[in-house]
Amino acid sequence: MWKPTNQPQTAARPNEPERPTMSSPSAPAMTANEPSSAPRPATATTTADQATIGKSLVIKGEVTGSESLYIDGRVEGSINLSGNRVTVGRNGVVAANINAREIVVLGKVRGNLTASDRVDIRSDGSLTGDVVAARISIEDGAFFKGGIDIRKGGQPTQQKANGEEKSVGAPEPAAVGARA
Repeated sequence: MWKPTNQPQTAARPNEPERPTMSSPSAPAMTANEPSSAPRPATATTTADQATIGKSLVIKGEVTGSESLYIDGRVEGSINLSGNRVTVGRNGVVAANINAREIVVLGKVRGNLTASDRVDIRSDGSLTGDVVAARISIEDGAFFKGGIDIRKGGQPTQQKANGEEKSVGAPEPAAVGARA
């Protein structure tokens, strides 16, 4: 009786529904055998939470959302992804103000950057604009033209009508000096 049961399974193996059943036990076995496989799903999850604008794409307007963004194309307008990471790839050309938790510049950016955590301008990166962030890193070879305003993380900022930012809740040093 065992052989007749094996024959239909052998005939069913070429069918696609049977293959996922066979490959599913293989995948956990590989995960159990390789300890380095455990971090890979976490990386895949991070990658799944990141949108990509490819080399040939051109976007004009406002980009908003609740996931990280990798830009390898052209973006003109504004990018507001607070709480997430924006990476301008080597081929990326951005003419926009960017507001995010973390901003990494590998390509060319023309606009003001506001990061609640950090701004990182890599060696091939180019930034023309002002930076407001808690931390900033500029590698050797990077191009930067603009101003830097270091703010503690969690210090709120308020956008003025003319595009400048104003600190909220923190007294100005000049005002404190005038009182004394």
